[in-house]
Amino acid sequence: MRTSGASQIVIIGSGIAGLFCAIRLANAGHFVKVITKQRPIDSSTNWAQGGIAAILDKTDGIGLASHIEDTLKSGDGECDVSVVNSVIGEAGDRIKDLLDIGVNFERGADGEFHLAKEGGHSNRRILHSKDATGKEIERALSQTAEQHENIELMPNNLAIDLIQAEHGNPDAGIAGVWCLDQNTQEVMTVYADTLILATGGFGQLWYQTTNPKVATGDGLAMAYRAGAKVKNLAYIQFHPTALATKSDRPFLITEAVRGEGGVILDDEGLEKWQEQCKKDGAITSPEQYSFTLKHSAMGSMATRDIVARAIDKQLKITGKPHVYLITSHLDETLLNSHFPTISSRLKRHGLKLGHDPLPISPAAHYVVGGLEVDDIGRPIVRENGKIFPRLYAIGEVACTGMHGANRLASNSLLEAVVYASRAAEHIISNPPTNYQKELPNWRADGLNNLFEHAPVVHDKNELRQTMSQEVGIVRRFSRLNRAARRLELLGQEVDRLWIASLPSRSIIELRNLILVGQLVTKDAIVRKENCGLHFNQDLVKE
Repeated sequence: MRTSGASQIVIIGSGIAGLFCAIRLANAGHFVKVITKQRPIDSSTNWAQGGIAAILDKTDGIGLASHIEDTLKSGDGECDVSVVNSVIGEAGDRIKDLLDIGVNFERGADGEFHLAKEGGHSNRRILHSKDATGKEIERALSQTAEQHENIELMPNNLAIDLIQAEHGNPDAGIAGVWCLDQNTQEVMTVYADTLILATGGFGQLWYQTTNPKVATGDGLAMAYRAGAKVKNLAYIQFHPTALATKSDRPFLITEAVRGEGGVILDDEGLEKWQEQCKKDGAITSPEQYSFTLKHSAMGSMATRDIVARAIDKQLKITGKPHVYLITSHLDETLLNSHFPTISSRLKRHGLKLGHDPLPISPAAHYVVGGLEVDDIGRPIVRENGKIFPRLYAIGEVACTGMHGANRLASNSLLEAVVYASRAAEHIISNPPTNYQKELPNWRADGLNNLFEHAPVVHDKNELRQTMSQEVGIVRRFSRLNRAARRLELLGQEVDRLWIASLPSRSIIELRNLILVGQLVTKDAIVRKENCGLHFNQDLVKE
């Protein structure tokens, strides 16, 4: 049931985009419900190590131009130039907002911000909080949201589907969402005068991913079923330097380590470098021995798409499970001071930063594509290209045009906070009207609990195996078409379970993942040119 009075904004997702937007709206007097399937700290934002790229001084024309140039180059000609210019131009204001909320970025002894450098960046311009920037941002935003009288946090609630104002008519917009209360296993009907998707990505489609378990593409799948348009889903960013150990999930080693001088070597390069160091009687930089130089003059500091493909190719040539990130030629004390989170994680496996070769391999990390949105985060109706009423999408779930075909490192948090601000300001300037109709409740007549979970587990494993083998870093048409056929069959099987069963988290997430996997595969199949993160071996011109 809805209540009368002030407008109610519902935000699904509790990362940087969702919470920043909620705080901005709540400060303006709107009542905001933030729905999140676990806890706010379980978002992808909380796992972000690197930082947020920004030129703080708007009068620094050279710095702004350089950031813009690096972003466009990384995007491989696919960026929306006007979006890139405007987002980078807003960076200073949005950083000030984060500072006002209480985010503590690292500063040097002189009180100035310590700026890091990552792959694809020509200069140091990344604000960070050691190697746990996302955790620090999430801490400040969560504390503010929890204490705000106009914000209601709803953890352990999993969104199932968006409720259309008129069933089957996207042009009428969205009026609410059905959610599974995971404490009671009951489905709730939550009305919304405006609904904002901030649900993140879907790295859980692949076995090797740096994403948390909540990254299952829920927002994108729900919006697509409701009639929203998607764009550029073939562009999946695999982070090249994820710690590769058999006993643990992939753990991201931030690009800032390479920014400080870390170098990627294979077994042969490592052996040659070590022999040369013994011969010289001194430890020198190993960069000249890196196989990445065959792929880019920037070597280990090339953009993520280039480095990930270089590693993938090298692993297929050598048959090895990983390559190495070398840091033993760098200042060990300084490294451990800058990267305490990484240092602590490495100790689990008997590894030391600044001492041991670190085994790494690529892992699914970030979705560059998503729901196509306009310059304030409003999705597009798939059938007619109109603006989707009463709906916004911000953060990783949205495709703004900022990243083109490949995201430049540390631009995602910036894009998220800029679009969160824009969406909030548009809602504040154009207050939504109260939705007057009663919403339908979830109909569970004749449905039973899904007692047998084995089919769901089996289908999820088959899904992830298919995506990992057939829709990975390097693709071929034969493998993509095989993936499409397998996903179609999986979709049919899960549809049968869905129709007959009461909602559970496992089947809701599997249903969403299969749909998103189909959309990713379809987009990859129709592309006739390699660009950025999409690389099809069959399209390589001899």
